[in-house]
Amino acid sequence: MKLKLVAAAMIAAGVALSGCAHRDTSASSGGSRSATEFAGDAALTTKVKTALATAAGLGTAAEVNVQSFRGVVQLNGFVGSQEQIQRAADAARAVEGVQSVQNNLRVKPAS
Repeated sequence: MKLKLVAAAMIAAGVALSGCAHRDTSASSGGSRSATEFAGDAALTTKVKTALATAAGLGTAAEVNVQSFRGVVQLNGFVGSQEQIQRAADAARAVEGVQSVQNNLRVKPAS
């Protein structure tokens, strides 16, 4: 039950935050995204966040920022171990629609 609540919260957060996504319209990015591409990227981000919370077993998936752009997923943030970094990347790659993953996750520094 707790896992379902976490997944539902992650989906809701992904949908809510999708409106805050940065829109890159530079020539190097291939131009601006259509509304369909933007919505697809937001949906992909939500799917990856859900996969991180469930498949990767990251109870602290909220500390991982996920951004998607035309099938390229970028993971940023901190996790508890090197193993979690690998599990997060594997979970993101397994999501349908993900073409590649840029894994910028780091292990939390010891406090």
